[in-house]
Amino acid sequence: MPRRRARRVDATPLLKLYARRRYRQLTIQDPVAAQERTLSALIAKARATRFGRDHGFSAIDTVAAFQSAVPLRRYDEMWQAYWKDGFPRLTEVSWPGTVPYFAQSSGTTSGVTKYIPCTREMIASNRRAGLDLLSHHLINRPQSTIFAGRNFMLGGSTRLVELAPGIWSGDLSGIAGRTAPAWFRPFYFPSRHLEVIADWEEKISRMAPASLMKDIRTLGGTPSWMLLFLEHLASLYPDQPRRLHAFYPNLEMLVHGGVSFAPYRSAFTEWLTGGHAETREVYPASEGFIAAADRGDGEGLRMIVDNGLFFEFVPVDELGSPSPTRHWIGNAETDINYALVLSTCAGLWSYIIGDTVRFVDTRPPRILVTGRTSYSLSAFGEHLIGEEVERGIATAAAAIHAQIADYSVGAVFPQTSADVGGHLFIVEFSGAQPSGDSLATFAKVLDETLAAINEDYQVHRTNDFGMRPPQVHPAPHGTFAAWMKRRGKLGGQNKVPRIITDPALFEDLKAFSQGHGAEQESF
Repeated sequence: MPRRRARRVDATPLLKLYARRRYRQLTIQDPVAAQERTLSALIAKARATRFGRDHGFSAIDTVAAFQSAVPLRRYDEMWQAYWKDGFPRLTEVSWPGTVPYFAQSSGTTSGVTKYIPCTREMIASNRRAGLDLLSHHLINRPQSTIFAGRNFMLGGSTRLVELAPGIWSGDLSGIAGRTAPAWFRPFYFPSRHLEVIADWEEKISRMAPASLMKDIRTLGGTPSWMLLFLEHLASLYPDQPRRLHAFYPNLEMLVHGGVSFAPYRSAFTEWLTGGHAETREVYPASEGFIAAADRGDGEGLRMIVDNGLFFEFVPVDELGSPSPTRHWIGNAETDINYALVLSTCAGLWSYIIGDTVRFVDTRPPRILVTGRTSYSLSAFGEHLIGEEVERGIATAAAAIHAQIADYSVGAVFPQTSADVGGHLFIVEFSGAQPSGDSLATFAKVLDETLAAINEDYQVHRTNDFGMRPPQVHPAPHGTFAAWMKRRGKLGGQNKVPRIITDPALFEDLKAFSQGHGAEQESF
């Protein structure tokens, strides 16, 4: 392997000073008061904007008054009412000044490109959230030297498109790269000439050997794309053990987010064996950096309540009702599936971002991301949500000691009136394909797990009356990456849709999966 270069400067001591101060702040922080202050500051800042005037911001002085004056909105409603006419030059519309950046977010289920305003205040907010992540790591690991080397973020292309003079759009990682302070560049990987590569396959083929020349201390990205990168790295050096420490001996932290980690946990456990890196989950979105883990995986992500984002929570079951209940940090409860709603320093107001969360603690507030508001499967009245599907997949994989590379599920409808429908799981396994007996066990455990955690599913599956048993199709290696590439969505900023309710999209994946490999069984 290439020989890595030693770094002479270790900036970790400076970061530790910040981390200790931030830890003291968080220890005594009152999250309710912090959110009240955040909302007041946001309202005061946007009072003179068109949105602020339309909604009487000058008269709002409480959370209840804000919720009464500002209705819940989705992207399309904000776009049509406030952003569309002036786009791309939004000046004094929903945030003071002119919006300099737009984070492009392609809807995971809809596929429609969204342009999410990204102001300078939001860029600063995202940086502070990143420092919170590092602070949690340093408090947990006082001996860390994480800034003696490089932080490797496996994101999308940093190439931006100029929509108008001084106004740019692109991946959130591209905006972060363009606006990164000069002092941070020596501690970051990849370099600018690698960052801008748009073709994902070319990008990883060039980044993999280049990364071995650097002293990588942090590796971060979406779990599925990180695994693809690691598989490519391993293919370049087949004589090396399939362990992260063999490639990055000083790696301290593996940062993951974007999708549930549960289906990938066993694969990463294998990669991390023998090293000293810890895993830490984050919750960044195009709309803002929401939370970061301050404890172990699965123990909840601590919400960042003093960083330019005001959070509301609507019970998912009420989301389509005329007057849904709107909770906030002051009255949110544990163990309820909420749709997350944001008001931000980028001019989003009571904005339904499309994610669902569940509190595991309220003081301080810690959440788990449970899925998408559009990620539910109820073709037959079974009402499965993303979190339940993920748990079923993870449990079934553990039962046959398999690792999951990717998967999607959709409904298969009956062909005759005498037949019943069911679910088809298209699953790409890592390593060797499971045997027929193992696949049967996988499907059985998946079925039993879903029935155990979802009463509606259990009722429909009783005696095969309302649904037939789930089918599991093992997709050949590389199927999902190839499918995403064909759709123009290959790379770290894109996510494989887990629950596909669009019949045409699911049929496309089924057909592609059948054709991707020499020997395929029919569905």
